[in-house]
Amino acid sequence: MAHYWRSGLAHFCLAVQLLVLLQSKSSVTVRTPTNLSQNHHIPSLVPHTPLALSRSRFSAKAQLDFTTHCNASCLHKVEDIDKEHLTEQLAFETLYADGSRTLTTVNLEDEDADSNRRSAMNSKRKHKILSFSHKRKRRQIYGADGRFNIRGDHFLLDYPFSTAVRISTGCTGVLVSQQHVLTAAHCVHDGKDYVKGARKLRVGFLIPPSVNSTTEDLKKPLVRWLRVRRMRVPKGWIQGPQDVSMDYDYALLELRWPHRRPFMRLAVAPSSNDLAGKRVHFSGFDSDRPGELVYRFCPVEDESNDLIYQHCDARPGASGSGVYGRVWDNDLERWERKVIGIFSGHQWLEIDGENRDYNVAVRFTPLKFAQICYWVHGNRGGCSQG
Repeated sequence: MAHYWRSGLAHFCLAVQLLVLLQSKSSVTVRTPTNLSQNHHIPSLVPHTPLALSRSRFSAKAQLDFTTHCNASCLHKVEDIDKEHLTEQLAFETLYADGSRTLTTVNLEDEDADSNRRSAMNSKRKHKILSFSHKRKRRQIYGADGRFNIRGDHFLLDYPFSTAVRISTGCTGVLVSQQHVLTAAHCVHDGKDYVKGARKLRVGFLIPPSVNSTTEDLKKPLVRWLRVRRMRVPKGWIQGPQDVSMDYDYALLELRWPHRRPFMRLAVAPSSNDLAGKRVHFSGFDSDRPGELVYRFCPVEDESNDLIYQHCDARPGASGSGVYGRVWDNDLERWERKVIGIFSGHQWLEIDGENRDYNVAVRFTPLKFAQICYWVHGNRGGCSQG
């Protein structure tokens, strides 16, 4: 009996926290920051003429449960990368609806970009893939399950939950403009080729049940699917499965038509100390709760140049969710929800002989922000601030 009482109390406390987060404009009690460096210098990417590539074979399998292994080098900087390698990683591939594709290489326009390398798109280290001789049990739920099912039109179709969309390969995405969706690269590409489902990729929008729906239909939201016109994947991801790292696990999808729904603005990921409550949040379509939108939040446990380490409860299907935090906006002089990363999956870290497991999100560094912003706008305008 005591076990059930404690379990019920834990879920009650979580429900109270969720209500506070939903009903409060500030989500947590925070003081107005006096020294936040949110005006990051955003380098300019100068694209070259796209080069035509052979048509995709769509031979890869979608991998919803993405896991990587690494050592302490994933958390700590080892060495700087030369500018040539940096710009190579910033190149990107574009896949069109007819299966054709192009490669666009880029240059960095200004020298200030060199000073951003320590906090920029590339981690200043090479990943060492580890082979473990023993089996470990990975945790997808850390302690009591802290996820909330979002139900009811009032919440489900309201901002920020309305910015979460389904990806037809089984992942989640987040609306970042009237026609663009960010998701995880591994949802559409395995590092070597596009997944089979990317041939006719669609994005699903939750819609309220119609008045003519049956009682059974009313129990779960309906989905309206829109076709994807083209998608873009960073060259840093397209290196072959043996070299895949989470650092570049993001892709942008362009819809055929505008969706006319609220979207969430992007921002360069600040230090966790500069996030309200040091928390991150995301909503996704976890595979163990089919048809449900699932929301969670948790504190940042650790961070590197390119990744956010946390223990937010998540299951396969949540990959590609927009990870957001309340970031101080100097222009508006208030805390604003902004997408600062993309949920990638799970990573084992071997540090001092100890195996640690985390759920991981890709951080938007100044260079990643510049790249994604260019993808969205088609030019360098509007990409000067993060």
